[in-house]
Order: sequence, then structure tokens, then C-alpha cells
Amino acid sequence: MVLLSVAFDPSHPLPSMAAVAMLGLQVVHSLPRLKWLRGPWSLAAQALLFPWAGPGAPGLLAASVLLIAGGPIRWVMFAGVVAAAGLLNLSDAYSCANAMGNALAQGLIVFGVTRLSDLRAELHAARGEPAAESVAGERERASRDLDAVLGSSLSAVIGLAAKGRTEEIVVLGREAAARARETPGAAVELPRGDLTPRLALPIHVAAHAGFLIVSVIYLWQMRPPAWVLAGALLAVAGVVGLQLYHSLPRPPGVRPRHAAWTLPVQLALACLPLLSPDRPYPQLAGFAAASVLIVMCGNAAWAAWPMSGAIILGVCATLLLRGVAPVENLYWTFNAAAVAAMLYGLALHTGLVFQVREARLALAEIAVVKERRRISRDVHDLLGSSLSAIVVKGELAVRTPERAERELADIARIARRALADLRAIPRDDDPGLSLDAELASAREILTAAGVTVHVDASRRAPVPSPVDALLATVLREAVTNVLRHSRADHCRIEVACGDGLVRLRVRNDGAPADGAAGAPGERAGGQGITNLAERVAAVGGRLEAAPTGGGYELSVLQPVGLGGDTDGVEAVAGV
Repeated sequence: MVLLSVAFDPSHPLPSMAAVAMLGLQVVHSLPRLKWLRGPWSLAAQALLFPWAGPGAPGLLAASVLLIAGGPIRWVMFAGVVAAAGLLNLSDAYSCANAMGNALAQGLIVFGVTRLSDLRAELHAARGEPAAESVAGERERASRDLDAVLGSSLSAVIGLAAKGRTEEIVVLGREAAARARETPGAAVELPRGDLTPRLALPIHVAAHAGFLIVSVIYLWQMRPPAWVLAGALLAVAGVVGLQLYHSLPRPPGVRPRHAAWTLPVQLALACLPLLSPDRPYPQLAGFAAASVLIVMCGNAAWAAWPMSGAIILGVCATLLLRGVAPVENLYWTFNAAAVAAMLYGLALHTGLVFQVREARLALAEIAVVKERRRISRDVHDLLGSSLSAIVVKGELAVRTPERAERELADIARIARRALADLRAIPRDDDPGLSLDAELASAREILTAAGVTVHVDASRRAPVPSPVDALLATVLREAVTNVLRHSRADHCRIEVACGDGLVRLRVRNDGAPADGAAGAPGERAGGQGITNLAERVAAVGGRLEAAPTGGGYELSVLQPVGLGGDTDGVEAVAGV
């Protein structure tokens, strides 16, 4: 629409071969799928056709110069095309100014619409890049923060274990465990930056200024009475200024402020010149038609196009009633429609780029939130057991000095393992969990805490490593909850496989002292069971956790093939 608005001359409805060739080359320059054909040769061909291709040729050539030439030289060449358009129309001041103004405005608009369309496609194709960059930045930040908060504590535990300072280990272990259980902040703020191309606003301003200057020269040349000239100049300035205001980039779905009165005011000012006592001036109606599309298409699209079309038809009808010659009527009606198409096209593509950039930022924000939750969840699930074990063994070393040396060695070993897990979490590396290792660790830690442990894995069969690691994570958190939330004397751990499913069940006989994390009635801020339920559900399993007759049970039922369907299967997974 924009290219036809620039190239078509209603006073010469049958275009010359030069005009057709000029337009064809511009299509090559503007449409993304044909851009591989463009180059210096096509720009040179347009330059040769320029003097014979009609009144739209300067605007097309000016746009092509900006699209193909590189660096600051393109703006010098652009100015040369604008000047050449004026030199080819020296019959009077208005013709010269009109040719230069059209070349300036049309060239900028065609360039702007083309580049904005290209930029929108580029941004859409690379919409995931900001998310990846933001996740990488979040991982770097998390790595620094975790190392400063928990890494330093674990390193200190290793040092204290070497010195035999058990009481300090217990205090430090409890503090570190509390930090590991903290939930991440809900809000994530990313730098927003400039959401529109840096040239969009200058192009809008320059294009509108070109129309304004040409209109002023046209009115001045008509030499109407002073009061008519003053009123017309005010109307032109008001219409163009309001058009620029309506066209400024805004977030998707946001109308210009006060559009409920700025749009009617612009429409009234645009229609007044049609009623001028000397002769009508219809071009301003195109600005009003463009504003209707810009303002209303987002919220009242059903009415925008009919209303804009009615404005253009109103121009034709008014000129007809005022006795304007048919050829001149056709010229001015098309001129108004062309202005509407060009200005709406420029505003539309600027808005589309805005939307794509907003979407890229939204994806980045979502990715950062998800990554922050993953890191927090992994810290909670993977380190909670190790930190609880450090506290339990530290307390045991305090109570039984004769076992202190062995317990301190275990504390140092557990702290080193936790430190390795901590450093793997921000990178999203596989922590290498094993259900066999966790079963052995559960027996050791719970026994050290004075809990009698019974492990039944007689019906266990080999399972894929991702399932094995998932069950190991569940068991690690289950043991942590027994230590933190119960007064258990006995704990039973069962692992069984059959019918393509594997079940892990952990039961203890001590009702939660303060509500197991994630269970009904838990204290505010707990997230352990919630984390585990999300992990299990994400790969097609089910997890349940609830008090059971003076004790507590957590059980998980997981298909051996990750992502399987457990509909209709009763799932039980317990602590």
C-alpha cells in the first residue's frame, strides 16, 4: 500500500515503462524475500530511471539510497536526491518545494517501513536471545551469591571440622540450612532500555515536518485573505502536530492519552480547509484518516477502517459538491488516501517492533524467574539434607566425645560433597545423584540422629538413570524432613518396581513437630514438598505427603519411562 501510494500518479493512470521498472526495483529493495537480489546495480538502475519515472520516483530513489548505501554517505546521497527532485521542478516555488518535500517525506517513510519490517523479522527470529543472555547473567549472579553465602559457610565447616570445633559447626550448619530454605524474591527487574529503533522518532518528525513545510508553502502561494491564511496555517499546524502525537510509539494496546478529544479535534481541523471560501484544501483529511486507524485499530478495529474510508470518501464528495474538476478531484482524493496509508504504515510497523521487543523482554523476565526458582529449588532439595546431616553429626559429636573424631571426618566429607553440589547448581549440571548412595546416606544420617531405620528394596529393579536421580532427590528431601520436622523413633523406606512403575515410600512414626514442609498446616515459607511435587509431576509421576496415624508418609509413584502417564493409578510417596 505504501509503495503504491508513493508511485501511483492519478493524473497519469497509465504509468510509463520507467515508472513500472522503478516500482519493480523498489519492491526488490523493500520485500524481505527479494532482498538477495538488491545491490549497487539495482540502485544504479533506479538512479538512471529517476528523471523519467514520474513524480513518485524521487521518494523511491531516496528510500533506496538509505536502504542500500552504507554509513554517513547515505544521508549525503539522500540529500542529493531531495535536491535533485527540486531542480527538476523549478517552474515555481511551490512545485520545487512540493517535489523536495515529497521526496523527503516519502523517502523516509518507505525507508522506515522497510527497515522496521526487517527489524521486526530480525527481532522475532532472535526473540530467545535476551532470555538466554538473562539466564546466563542470572546464573553468574547466583553463582557469586551462593558461593558468598553458602559456599563460604561450607568451607568454614570443613575448616572447623579439621580443628575439632563441633559447637561452632552446629551453629554454622543451622544458619546455612536456614539460608538454603529461603524462597527467592518474587519480582525480577530487567533493564528495559530503548524499546524502539533509534531512528523511528527522527523519521516520524522529519516526515511530518516535510508535509508541514509543503503545506505552508502551498497556502502561502494561494495568497488567501489574511484571516483565512492565519486560520489555515493554524489548522495545518494543529493537524500535523496531533498526527505526530498520535503516531508516537506506545506499548501494545495503549491509546494516546486524551485521544477521546485529540482525535475529534484533529478531524475537525482537517475538515475545515475543505470548506475554505476560496478553494478546498483536502490533503489534511489524509492525516485524520491515518489517526483514526492508528488510534482505533487496537481497541475498535471494527470501526476504524470504515471510519477512515468514510473520511476519504467524504473528501471526494465534498470536492464533487464544490464543483472541482473530476481529474483534480481524483488527484486530491488519492492524495489523501496515500497520506493515510503512508503515515499509518509507518506507525503500524513502529508499533509492531515495539511489540516484538516487549515480547523479547517478557520472555527474558520469564526465563529469569524460572531460572531463579530452579536454582532456589535445587539449593533447597540438594543441600538441605547435607546441611541437616552436618548439624546432626555435629550434635552427636558434642554429645559423645568418644565418637567426635569419626563424626568430624564425616562432617568434612559431607561438606565437601555439598560444596561440589552447590557449585554445580548454577550451571544446571547433573549432580550425579544415585538412589543406592542416598539409601546408604539415609541409613547413616537417620541412625546418627537416633532413628531406627528399616530399608526394604527387595522388589527393586534397575531403572533409567534420570528416574534413579529423581528418586534419590525425593529420598534426600524426605530424610531432611524427618530430621527437621519430626520426633521419629522409627523410619521405614521402601522401594518397589512393577508394571512399568517404581514406587518410593518413606514413613516415620513421629508426627511433624511443626508441620512438614509443603504439607497442610506447614509453617509459612516451606517449599520442600512443593518442590518435589513439581519435579515429579513434570515427568509424569505423582507425589503425595500426609500425616498417617501418629506418623507421616511421603510416597511417589513414577513411570520407569520419564514423561509417562499415571492417570488412574493411585500414587503414594511418603515421609
